[in-house]
Amino acid sequence: MKVLKFGGSSLADAARYLRVKDITLNVHQAAGASVVLSAPKGVTNMLAALCEQAEAGEDYAPLLQEMSEKLVGIANELSGALSDFDSEAIHTFIDTHLAQLEEHLQGIKMLHVCPDPIAAKIMSLGEYFSVNFFSAILSALGQKNAIIDPVDYVLAEGEYLDSIADLEISRSRFQDFSYDANTVLIMPGFVAANAAGEKVTLGRNGSDYSAAILAACLDAQACEIWTDVDGVYNADPNQVDGAVLLDKLTYQEAMELSYFGAKVLHPKTIGPIAQFSIPCLIKNTLNPEAPGTLISHEPSSQSKVKGISLLENMSMFNLSGPGMKGMVGMASRVFEVISNANISISLITQSSSEYSISFCVHGKDEERALAMLEDAFALELSNNFLEPIEVKKNLAIVTLVGDGMRHSKGLAAKFFSALAQARVNNVAIAQGSSERSISTVVENRKAKKAVKVIHENFFSNLHTIDAFVVGCGTVGAELLGQISKQQQSLLERHIRLRVYGIANSKKILLKSEGIDLQEDWESMLAEATESLSVAKLREFTQEHSLVNPVVIDCTTSEVIANTYIDFMTSGFHVVTPNKKANTNNMSFYNKLREVAQASNRQFLYETTVGAGLPVIDNLQKLIYAGDELIQFEGILSGSLSFIFGKLDDGMALSEATQIALENGYTEPDPRDDLSGMDIARKLLIMAREAGLDMELTDIEIDPILPEEFDVSGSVEDFMNNLKALDAVYDARLSQLRSESKVLRYVGSIKDGKCRVSLVEVDDSHPLYGIKDGENALAIHSHYYQPLPFVIRGYGAGAAVTAAGVFADVLRTMPWKHV
Repeated sequence: MKVLKFGGSSLADAARYLRVKDITLNVHQAAGASVVLSAPKGVTNMLAALCEQAEAGEDYAPLLQEMSEKLVGIANELSGALSDFDSEAIHTFIDTHLAQLEEHLQGIKMLHVCPDPIAAKIMSLGEYFSVNFFSAILSALGQKNAIIDPVDYVLAEGEYLDSIADLEISRSRFQDFSYDANTVLIMPGFVAANAAGEKVTLGRNGSDYSAAILAACLDAQACEIWTDVDGVYNADPNQVDGAVLLDKLTYQEAMELSYFGAKVLHPKTIGPIAQFSIPCLIKNTLNPEAPGTLISHEPSSQSKVKGISLLENMSMFNLSGPGMKGMVGMASRVFEVISNANISISLITQSSSEYSISFCVHGKDEERALAMLEDAFALELSNNFLEPIEVKKNLAIVTLVGDGMRHSKGLAAKFFSALAQARVNNVAIAQGSSERSISTVVENRKAKKAVKVIHENFFSNLHTIDAFVVGCGTVGAELLGQISKQQQSLLERHIRLRVYGIANSKKILLKSEGIDLQEDWESMLAEATESLSVAKLREFTQEHSLVNPVVIDCTTSEVIANTYIDFMTSGFHVVTPNKKANTNNMSFYNKLREVAQASNRQFLYETTVGAGLPVIDNLQKLIYAGDELIQFEGILSGSLSFIFGKLDDGMALSEATQIALENGYTEPDPRDDLSGMDIARKLLIMAREAGLDMELTDIEIDPILPEEFDVSGSVEDFMNNLKALDAVYDARLSQLRSESKVLRYVGSIKDGKCRVSLVEVDDSHPLYGIKDGENALAIHSHYYQPLPFVIRGYGAGAAVTAAGVFADVLRTMPWKHV
């Protein structure tokens, strides 16, 4: 015989009751069934609210009427579905018990208090409605059944509203209970009786506990808990994407998970089934074909670590002082005080020096616990044997659980490494001697993020990147297109890159589930109402517990560049082709790197010099390896490489510049390229990376545009004025062609000085053939001489630059320890 328990979510309406009937009869035909039922969904909450309203002297009639309509509605639907349903008897039962309930509520309202014995009777009423509904369903189908009132059989001790069953006596009482194998037994959950025969309730998850008690008392072959999920997951699927359904758990693993807040079974439930080695299966009423999760002595081979649980809204007490050390009985006094207050302690830790002892309780018990401790230790506190009791609020306990953790090396290190990756500090740590679990106390606001990162490290091979793209012009739009195109390929490589935000200079589009880049995000951004700020993105990442947030600045804005430090201190990596931050004053340049290191965030800017070419990375590696830059020279602008290549072919300066602008090779304002300032900024970045302490004003620039040339007005005005220089450059280039030379705009570093200049070169010079958007850079160092380290490739165009940014974004993936 099996004991089946159905919770409130499985009993929400008449259709659910009939589904429960089908499951029960299927099991009964195969093995015999006893059923334990919770109240119909929502009824227990209504009963609790009715008591509160009556105590407060409020009008409870509307809520009482709502509950009556719910119960009558279920009865009427069942009557319509089953021709032989005894509707009259059920309606009489409802009316009688609601009348008794109203009498109790009237008394409570008069006294302004609800005594616990009365509360126990009221709170358990929903379960009695359920079993009578279900008995009438089975009777209508001709199925023999019997209702067991646990008041007659289950003896419990303790508080009226949170009692614990005496299994030995309860089992002995069931020895006199007889029934034939054709009978389906039906018992209300949540209910028992004390030694005086008074009705009591079994506390939180009391119906699960009732099922375990009945299974133990009837020596059932199995206990099945039917709920609204397919079984037990290794983390809360509402909080963690990719939470995995567990096939098996041992009783001990289930106990640890449930104790630390996982929605498995209450520890009280596991006790009876573990004591009598009764397998327990967690099943889904809405998906009965799913295999569920088996809790037994049989271990699973799925993983050494079974799950991650989370207890939120905790408070931690810390008692410390010279009076703690070597003082026999201090710990027992502390815990006796808490025990006398009927407060549950969730975690305990003590320093090896015996100087302090810390423990966690639920936040709702904090004030009461503090008052009792201060009263009990008033003498020690007044004489400074104890320091003032420290209370840390708004905490959470994150616990890693698994039988396979025992004697497994490196799991604790991996656990704490994951917390470090999530930028979560440990307030306290505890591990039991069983080595079956390890717990850490963290800030409540960071707990869900901690669980997500731990889950990724232990149960997922996905690397997560949570992106926010700022600037959706030429490069930004191209980058978004590349990310969209590569989604499937990234997933095949175990990379999940989601864009959660897209911003322009005026507003930002944010979506908690990520932005579908296949949709018209431009229109959605146009309709957005929020503006971009560090505080807004920080709030968003915290609210949605994002694991690895990255800000990608595709603008040329100095204002955005100045926020990088704030972004990194707020937990964001920063990736950018924007040169403004690295060419700000030297103090800001150094501060960026200090903050990146201190915050353990990455600041990546490869595309600021060579677009898609790995210039910065290679130079940094040389410097880290002990090399030293002696000389550098190169064509650093893909746009000017393109323009001067066209000049080689006889095209006019204005025409070549117009084509470069239209193709997205130049900056939005081509004056930034033609002024030489863009190359100067790149050269300054190279110089600083090589260890030179320089400012932008230290760089000598020979401009492409004569000093007297009018560069004012709009871009359109400038492009029209640029035609005036066509003849000047035509004449110069004609002369150079007669000498078999070409004109190149070159950046150089030599003897600690930087210069950007127009250079005339012949076909023997390595830069002679560099055109059509190519970049070419020659690094002369101690390691690379007499032949330089040469990097050459295309450096112009949105696609190349976006690809370089994309590569930097992928470098923000966190490392995972196997």
